[in-house]
Amino acid sequence: MTPAPATARAADLARRIAAFMEAHVYPAEAVFERQVDGARWKPAPVMEELKARARAQGLWNLFLPPSERPDGLTNLEYAPLCEIMGRSPLGPEAFNCSAPDTGNMETLARHGSAAQKEQWLNPLLDGTMRSCFAMTEPDVASSDATNIRTEIRRVGDHYVINGRKWWTSGAMDPRCRIALLMGRSDPDGPRHRRHSMILVPMATPGVTVARPLTVFGYDDAPHGHAEVAFEDVRVPVSNILAGEGRGFEIAQSRLGPGRVHHCMRLIGVAERALETMCRRAVSRTTFGRAIADHGVTRHWIAESRMEIDQVRLLTLEAARAMDEHGYKAARAAIAMIKVAAPNMAQKVIDRAIQVCGGGGVSQDFHLAYAYARTRALRLADGPDEVHRETIAKLELARYQNPPPRPNG
Repeated sequence: MTPAPATARAADLARRIAAFMEAHVYPAEAVFERQVDGARWKPAPVMEELKARARAQGLWNLFLPPSERPDGLTNLEYAPLCEIMGRSPLGPEAFNCSAPDTGNMETLARHGSAAQKEQWLNPLLDGTMRSCFAMTEPDVASSDATNIRTEIRRVGDHYVINGRKWWTSGAMDPRCRIALLMGRSDPDGPRHRRHSMILVPMATPGVTVARPLTVFGYDDAPHGHAEVAFEDVRVPVSNILAGEGRGFEIAQSRLGPGRVHHCMRLIGVAERALETMCRRAVSRTTFGRAIADHGVTRHWIAESRMEIDQVRLLTLEAARAMDEHGYKAARAAIAMIKVAAPNMAQKVIDRAIQVCGGGGVSQDFHLAYAYARTRALRLADGPDEVHRETIAKLELARYQNPPPRPNG
């Protein structure tokens, strides 16, 4: 039911990516699990093989927009590709299109200096290293990012950083060499100019990966999520991104495309769950007839198809609006998809689990891990409640100063 991609080039890439997923990515899932189980926090060799294959076929760094690369794809072109990759937890990294690296690379491309790009962006684009994004903090309600209080204090030719971050995805990965950290550089400045974004090499003295965090018991190795301490960490002033006080500006430019990517990946996850539900329903019988012949199953399948297609169309509209009018004009659509996509995917996966019975919650199916990752995305990049507030605020603004009605 996926709509045709926006351009002939995007359609060709979609076909090639889907073929690559069938030939290489899905078969690698069980291999990946075995390799990670044998060496929990080391890169899996099969992933490096997938990356080499994808790069050789020109299926690499497809997320970069035209503003950052002459042959880059628009958000509307990239969105269907992101859906296909998102069907497998291995898919995005295989094409060097996985979070948080994509957002970090876009940030460096857009706001980094020539020296910062040479040192950090180029290795990320080559896929020879990984990165993390250090924003959320355990000691404050980070859903209101103005609460962030990790200190970035200038001392001569250096910034000294003190604070504690968590849900720093990717920090557990031994390939992670750089953190993009958001902290408070001017406590007394205007509310949205108090924070800055700074590059912190993970090998800097004072950076300590304190512990891994799990999501419903899953550790997402070897990438992982971590709590990270920054104690008197000194980095050169040249590591600041775009200048002091621009942390919120940078974060917004980073999160807009990232939310579209997350939502399209979730649509891919939901599509795969629906396929699993349907295959199971037609292959098993209960009480003398196929599970697919029970009315409740048919309703679940119908509801899932409608919900997936509705969210896909809304997400593609958000991508189009961002391409044509920019992030600010697309804020309402982006907020809507960030609520709608994970809630939809969670419901579809839950129905698939129910149809699959006990197997659905076991390691023999992809559904339990998909459910855990999907539920977490109702919190990542802002919880549902924050996005609902944005939607309501923008909607109400239309009525607070309404244009005059013609003829009363």
